[in-house]
This record gives sequence, structure tokens and C-alpha cells, in this order.
Amino acid sequence: MYLQQSLDKTYAKRYSDFLRERNRLRLVVAAENKSDYQVNQILPGCPLIPATIHLRPYQRQAVASWFANNGRGTLKMATGSGKTITALSIAAELYQKIGLQVVLIVCPYQHLVTQWAKECEKFNLQPVLAFENLRSWHSTLSTQLYNVRSGNQRFLSVITTNSTLISDSFQSQLRYFPEKTLIVGDEAHNLGAPRLEECLPRNIGLRLALSATPERYFDDVGTQSLFDYFGSVLQPEFTLKNAIAQGALVHYLYYPILVELTHAESLAYAKLTKKIGRALLWQQRDNVAIENLDYEDLTPLLVQRARLIGAAENKLNALRDLMRSRRETTHTLFYCGDGTQENRRSRSANDQLEAVSRILGLELGYRVSTYTAQTPLSEREKLRHQFETGELQGLVAIRCLDEGVDIPAIQTAVILASSGNPRQFIQRRGRVLRPHPGKERATIFDMIVLPPELDRETLEVERNLLRKELRRFVEFADLADNAGEARLKLLDLQKRYGLLDF
Repeated sequence: MYLQQSLDKTYAKRYSDFLRERNRLRLVVAAENKSDYQVNQILPGCPLIPATIHLRPYQRQAVASWFANNGRGTLKMATGSGKTITALSIAAELYQKIGLQVVLIVCPYQHLVTQWAKECEKFNLQPVLAFENLRSWHSTLSTQLYNVRSGNQRFLSVITTNSTLISDSFQSQLRYFPEKTLIVGDEAHNLGAPRLEECLPRNIGLRLALSATPERYFDDVGTQSLFDYFGSVLQPEFTLKNAIAQGALVHYLYYPILVELTHAESLAYAKLTKKIGRALLWQQRDNVAIENLDYEDLTPLLVQRARLIGAAENKLNALRDLMRSRRETTHTLFYCGDGTQENRRSRSANDQLEAVSRILGLELGYRVSTYTAQTPLSEREKLRHQFETGELQGLVAIRCLDEGVDIPAIQTAVILASSGNPRQFIQRRGRVLRPHPGKERATIFDMIVLPPELDRETLEVERNLLRKELRRFVEFADLADNAGEARLKLLDLQKRYGLLDF
């Protein structure tokens, strides 16, 4: 008896999934054929592409690719190339063609919710912002979902954060989202994390992921889970080179600044690299190629070494030398590491953010302010305005400017620290290259730590670890307006490690 009930439940679930998938495909086919639904009147809160927005050819192709892929897919487009507008255009087109009822946008951070809200307003939307205080959105969301399902409201747009998405209060609402719902995952690589991926709504069939870097760093399983849910990467992939060529991003000058480690830092670096080498050697006992190794067990060691590099003491000296001759420049962003750098005299851990702010503000008289995840949203808006007007010459930031934040007035970036994650590198350069009135070209100063002299065994480990990172630097140098000068500066690093093959 129990076995039969279990089989009945399993069959019922599979049949329900089949019906849901069949209906989703019918919706998309109907939309593609433009034969199923036509909205004759645009009401307040319903999606409408504004007359001032004209999609670029690659954006139109991305929209077409998503429809051709049966309403699923991942847009891999360079930071600043217009993923937000492309996504909202898809929602507007779905509304016109099939009567889309809900668009649910999921963002990793609160400041991205407010940024999306501004873009949604341009598309005639009145989104419910579901984050922070439960009382501020839960009742409104419940009411509007009921109104949509009962036919009393034509359209509902909801913007939430990753953390709110996985909360019990939001999860309890997902079952009431109607069949004609589109979910948009912004900076979707974050949604490949196990806790987030398992909370993505399976009852929503129309799915769109946005990311310049959808592949998760050292997480093939998470990457595949992301693609399994949202769909594979769609054509065209829009690279940084494409974006600059088509005017979506501005041209730039790239100046690598090579920094040596101190003696104490060199010893610590060599020690960590030897430990990493031993761990790799242990994994290679089964003759696994270096590019296929599982780096999960190495993460703590790699993080320690990345923090050591990010907080290298000589970077502060390099910053002084650079900015002494640039005291009148404005619209400059300073990216700091999230580790600490050791002050030899006090032997206390000083945050690099504070050290950079002190050098710029107190020593050099540069008008700067810090911009971190702890900065309140209202204060961030104030700082952004002061930065854009030139009242502040610079912002000193950690990681909160890496994903999605739009401050196109940035003309110069000084990158003191980057993680080994290529996503961070890609996101940061995209931040700086966004177009802005009067901004013809951007300038990037990139501090690159020269690893110390190592013994033969450790040197081979270092070459393998450095190869991918150096390839990113070389690629970025090649796309710069001063490519020859930038590549020449990187030549010392390539020679030291015998990496002259690219």
C-alpha cells in the first residue's frame, strides 16, 4: 500500500513537471511566432521599451537567441555592454507576445536592487523591492501576486537579493508566481553556489542569466548547476574587445606597475608556495593534468597567498610615487585588498583601505573617501554624486564596486590588489571603461607583484599557477591603446618565469 502511494506521488510529480515544461515551450513558441497574444494598451506598471532606447545589433541578436533557445539561456556579455537593458527588453517583448505576467529579478547586493529599480522605471515598471525589512515588502508582494492571478492586475515586477530569495518568507511566496513568469539572475555566477541554486524556483520555466563571467572559479559543479537551471551560454558572446570596437565601452591606457616583495614577505610567499606545491604533487599521483586538478583543498593556501600579495608593503610606496605627480587628477578609483598589511614598527595589522586613505588624504592632500560594503546606501549615493561632480577626487574601495555598480564618471583606476579570481579582474576593468559624457578614454594603473626567486621545484609550481593570471594581464595589455608599452613592461615578468609563449 505504502509503495503504491509512493509510486503514485512520483508519477504525479513527473507528470506535473512534464505539463509545466510543455506549457513553457508553448509559451515561447507562441511568442516566437507572434501569434498567441497581443497587448493593445500599455498600462502603468506594464513593460514598455522606451523610445529613447535603441538596442545595438548584438543586443537584438541576444534577444533572438534567447527566444530561439525556448526561453532559457545565459547572456555572457562584457561588463557595461547593456545586459540590464537587454533583459528588460526580453521582458517587454514577452509581455507583448504572450502576456507575460511577472518578471522576478534576483541580484547579489542591495545596491543593485536600487540600480535595477531605476532602469525598470525607464521601462514603465513599478517594481516591488523585496529586500531588507520584511514588513516593507511582504504584504505588498502577496497582494499584488493575488491581483495578478485573479486578473485584477496586468503585470508585476519584483526585484530581490540573493539573501532574501533563500529566506523562508520569500520561498513561501514562490509557489504563487503564475506560469507566465520570467526569472532574471543578475551576476548569475553567484547563483551557482549550492545554497542558492537549490532555492531557485523550479515552477518558473522562463529563465535568463546575466554575467560577464558565468563560469565559477574552481567550481565546475556549481557552473554546471547554473547552466542546467538557466540554460547554456547564448550567442553572441560579447567580449571586451567587441564592446570597445562597438563603442559600448571606451578605449583605455594600461600601465602595469611591477612591485617587489620585502624580504619577510618573500620568505612567507616561498613557504606558502612550497605547501601549495606539495598539495599539487599529492593530487598528481594519479597523473592528472595540472589544468584538471581540484583546487578546492588548496583554497585556504591560495587565499593566504593572495592576501599576502594584495597587502604587499611596497604597494604603498608605489602609490605615493604615482600620486605625487597626479595631485590634480579627479574621478579616480582606488581598489584595495581585503586583507591586512603588517606595520613593522607597531607590528599591528593595519587595514590597507585605511593606509591608502591616509597616504592620499593626509600626506598628499587628495580629496578622497572610502566606499565599502559597510557604507550605508544613502551615504553611497551622496559619495557617488560628490565623485561625479569632482568635489571628491577619488573613492577608495574594496570589493563592493566589483559587481554591477554603475559609476561611469570613473576616468582612472589604481588597482592595488586583485584576487586570483579572473571574474574580479574582468568586473573591475568593465567598471572603469563605462562611457560617460566627455570621457574619451580611461586610464588603468595595475600593481602586479613580482614573485621572489624560488628553488627549481617551487618555481615549476609557480609557473603553472602564474600562467593563467599572466595571460589575463597580457590580454588586457594587448587591447590597450598603448599596447606596445604595456607589453614591454610585462616582459620582465614573462622572462623571469619563462612564459614568453604568449
